[in-house]
Amino acid sequence: MYTPRAFAETDLTELDRLVAHDAFVTLVTVVDGLPFVSHLPVLYARDGERIVIEGHWARPNPQARHAGPALLIVHGPHAYLSPGWYPDKEEAARVPTWNYAVAHLHGVLETTDDATRLASIVDRLSQVNEARVGNDWRFEHDRDDHVRQLRGIVGFRFAVERVELKFKLSQNHPVANVEGAAGALRQLGGEDNMAIADLMIERLERRKDCAGAT
Repeated sequence: MYTPRAFAETDLTELDRLVAHDAFVTLVTVVDGLPFVSHLPVLYARDGERIVIEGHWARPNPQARHAGPALLIVHGPHAYLSPGWYPDKEEAARVPTWNYAVAHLHGVLETTDDATRLASIVDRLSQVNEARVGNDWRFEHDRDDHVRQLRGIVGFRFAVERVELKFKLSQNHPVANVEGAAGALRQLGGEDNMAIADLMIERLERRKDCAGAT
């Protein structure tokens, strides 16, 4: 991923935040020179620098027969920025851009047909997502009809070996531009606009703190 130094992020707590914002990821594998992509909800666990991600496919999905090196993309918030929001728009000939946060996780994919592991994945996924919508459906391990449905899926475990975090948040702009654009996004409203505005101001405050420290 092309990541200019100004937009590179190394703090893994920022990855935690991205997954908490949206745990519906893009999983990319390559077989016979051709990429294959699935979009999937996942379970995320991090212990220090050790990151493991779990999920499952429908059994007919061709990617359920892939294993080995893979790329998993975590999508954060994103927003369009108008050059009209910058105080220096005329003198600096500013142009439109897009701010966003994203993570590329490189690692090794392992598949499983083990019923116990599949039941655990389905159970934990349902607990997390049912809680988000205020409901209480659960996988019932002692129900034959629930257990039979595990035959229709293949599970995976993705062990992350390298993390790329890109947070493009106008770090290369003057303070007034960042404040002007963040203010405009907040006036527009909407979850992604507000999230990007907050991230922009966070980075701006860090920049001010660093400047003050010197």
